[in-house]
Amino acid sequence: MTETLADEDQKLVVLARGALARAEARSGAAVRDGDGRTYAGAEVRTKTLTLSGLQVAVASAISSGATAFEAAVLVNGDDEDPGLATLHELSPQAYAYVTDAAGRPQKRLGGADV
Repeated sequence: MTETLADEDQKLVVLARGALARAEARSGAAVRDGDGRTYAGAEVRTKTLTLSGLQVAVASAISSGATAFEAAVLVNGDDEDPGLATLHELSPQAYAYVTDAAGRPQKRLGGADV
C-alpha cells in the first residue's frame, strides 16, 4: 500500500507509536472519537489480563464519554485485532489503518469509501 495518510490520521500514528514506545510493547493503537478527541494505548499482557492496544484505546475513549468513532490506527497490529469489533459495534462507518512498526500504512479496513 502506498497511500499517504491525511494529517489527522498521521496524528493517530504518532500517538500510537508513542504509546508503543512508552510501554515498550510490540504494538500500539490510537483512535479518534466522533468529536475529534484522540486516545492511545499499547497492548497489555499480564497473567490475568490481555488487551490489544486498540482495546485499550477504545476502552479509554468509552470511559471518557465517547459514543462514536471516526478512525483508528493500529501500529504493528493486524486486521484480526479484537478491538476492531468494538470500534465497529459503536461506529460501523469507522475505518482503521494497519501500519508497520514505522507507521507506514499496510492496509485500510472499513469506512464508507472502501
